[in-house]
Amino acid sequence: MRKSDRRATSAPMLAVFSATTFSATTALVALTLATPAYAQSSEPIKIGIIAEAQAVAGVSIPQAAQLAADEINAAGGVNGRKIEIISYDDHSSAAEAVRAFQRAANEDHVNAVIASYISEVVLALEPWTGRLKTVMVTPGAASDVITQNIAKDYDNLKYTFHGYLTSTSLADQVCSAAKDLLVDGLHMKSAIVMSEDAAWTTPLDAEYVKCLPTIGLQVLDHIRVSPDTTDFTPIFNKIEGEKPDVMITGISHVGVQPTVQWKQQEVPVPMLGISSQATNSSFWNDTNGAVEGVLYQGVSGPDVAVTPKTLPFVNAFKAKFGNFPSYCGYTAYDEVYYIADAIKRGGSTDADKLVTALEQTDYVGTIGRVQFKGKDSPNPHALKVGPDTITGLMLQWQNGKQVNLWPAKVANGKLKFPKFIKVGLAN
Repeated sequence: MRKSDRRATSAPMLAVFSATTFSATTALVALTLATPAYAQSSEPIKIGIIAEAQAVAGVSIPQAAQLAADEINAAGGVNGRKIEIISYDDHSSAAEAVRAFQRAANEDHVNAVIASYISEVVLALEPWTGRLKTVMVTPGAASDVITQNIAKDYDNLKYTFHGYLTSTSLADQVCSAAKDLLVDGLHMKSAIVMSEDAAWTTPLDAEYVKCLPTIGLQVLDHIRVSPDTTDFTPIFNKIEGEKPDVMITGISHVGVQPTVQWKQQEVPVPMLGISSQATNSSFWNDTNGAVEGVLYQGVSGPDVAVTPKTLPFVNAFKAKFGNFPSYCGYTAYDEVYYIADAIKRGGSTDADKLVTALEQTDYVGTIGRVQFKGKDSPNPHALKVGPDTITGLMLQWQNGKQVNLWPAKVANGKLKFPKFIKVGLAN
């Protein structure tokens, strides 16, 4: 994984995006070889969406996918064929997701599936991609095991693609942001890692514990909490007693409860890290504003022009659904586009040909430049991460808005904390 200081690399990243700037209309037209009328009369390309449609983070997945399909269809479709989205709600259940995947492949005859932000769900689906020879791209699951499995059994599991960052990559981005914002900016020296006990946080926490000391943050403790936890008081009391400068978080399925109690109890330690639910603009209302001051990693965000495609998508999503997307809304939107692009380039919806075309993906989307790691990588089909591909952001909730603070080149605000936060608590 890269360890470089991204302040030195953000400019080349933007230079790449500037060189690939083109209008949304041009991008859409590039996907089509036919008129809109012909797209409506041909057999559709079916993309199944298996998502946690009632979850704070998951609800954006089917919404963003449908938006992308509507845009592609309005521009004439792909090779004269429209995109048809078929959605399934897995209710955050791996068993329900597997049944949905079987139905999608065997009954609805989808050409590809975009599935889930929960690692346990994607890991349960992964063997079925090989059994049913159906391409699956995840917009939000993070566990490194997903791509490690592909390395162990490529021929059977090559149909799985990791459309979001691995947990190790996420941890490295958090460490890089923490160095710039907290160590260099505020001279912080110590941290406690607090993560939910889940498949995706095992590699995340391992990388946290490894990379935080390298940026100057001593890890005082490492706390893993059950996703069923309803009272974080004992946990926060323990953390406050150890007097760290910051809590480095890894929370996704729990989110509202620890955030609300952090504010109610005025825990004087700032929170920075992964907070998946905080990426959704509804989280301000979900927590009654308790999220004020929380810092969270994101692949994109409102009012942040990561690429020329980011803001047009954000504005279109807001106009259609009334709020900004969660992190996996950005990725799901991009995935529909580059699946469609792969079908066009490969000239077929055949699963094996689609795999080959997806492996050659080089697509500038809303989160950066999408390219997949190769077959010989320890993490085949994981997204490449770096200054020329995807660098990520570190945003903070301020006065009801999601403000980006890092990298500095695309920052649109400055770090500030609620009054109850005591910067330099350990000193």
